[in-house]
Amino acid sequence: MTLAEQVAHYVRFRRALGHAYVRPARYLQDYAAYAEARGESFVRRRTVLDWASTTPSPRQARVKLRYVCDLASVLHADDERHEVPDRDALGKAPSRRPSPHLLSLTEIRQIMDAALELPPAGSITPLTFHYILGLIAATGLRRSEATGLLLTDLTADGLLIRKAKFGKRRLVPLDGSVHRAMDAYLRERQRRGGPDDHLFVLSTGRPVRPAYLCTVYIKLARQVGLRGGPGEPGPRLHDLRHGFAVRALERALSAERRDVARHMLTLSTYLGHANTAGTYWYLEATPVLLRQVSQATERLHAGTRNDG
Repeated sequence: MTLAEQVAHYVRFRRALGHAYVRPARYLQDYAAYAEARGESFVRRRTVLDWASTTPSPRQARVKLRYVCDLASVLHADDERHEVPDRDALGKAPSRRPSPHLLSLTEIRQIMDAALELPPAGSITPLTFHYILGLIAATGLRRSEATGLLLTDLTADGLLIRKAKFGKRRLVPLDGSVHRAMDAYLRERQRRGGPDDHLFVLSTGRPVRPAYLCTVYIKLARQVGLRGGPGEPGPRLHDLRHGFAVRALERALSAERRDVARHMLTLSTYLGHANTAGTYWYLEATPVLLRQVSQATERLHAGTRNDG
């Protein structure tokens, strides 16, 4: 079996586990073509490093190396002639996520209002960005989940998320105000949006792409003075999801609920996290909130001991 055939088999395996595996598949196919051009049918450490190092970006080179390391580990289990490279051979990637920039509701409204001024004037495009950003802020959806919504996914019970991470599906309940806002968008969508099945579309009739949504968000944040120029840190689209999680946890704490752990599990399910570890990261990245949860937990345990 050629390396290209083994890569194809491995990609099918990863997708069967629920991963989209689009970009990694392209990298692995490129690696297989590179290795086979050298006359190789087994993974070789030197070839992997040479291939990954052809990428100008050190960060991207490390990413490519690690995708091949995952492949090599699987192939090596069946045939020891495949060599498994050192995952850190091109240096260790920084593990710290970008610091969140949590916006106030007023600042979010500024960005949403600025979206209404986007061109082409009078088209569906300004409304689409206004409402999709509002929906993400109000529900904590991932960008791919919001842009992937179809018209039929907006139901009386909430939003049906069909293309969630890890291939999972979930139903996201909507507050009454969010439902009313989406109904308002739908009325304009029916008048100006065209025949595409996607909920959020542009004046071209095509759906919004996740990367383009991020680009427009950064442009709007700069326009209203919430972000500096290129290369300067500032609010990112993902911060809307982070902000939703933080506000949800703050509401739980302000209500003095005794079931903090249960609320974390509920929020984790709502956000579509595979486990609560992803949800707890929002606490770790927000020290004030982490301290509040810690204090609430201490009060809970103190009450339990007193009751006993």
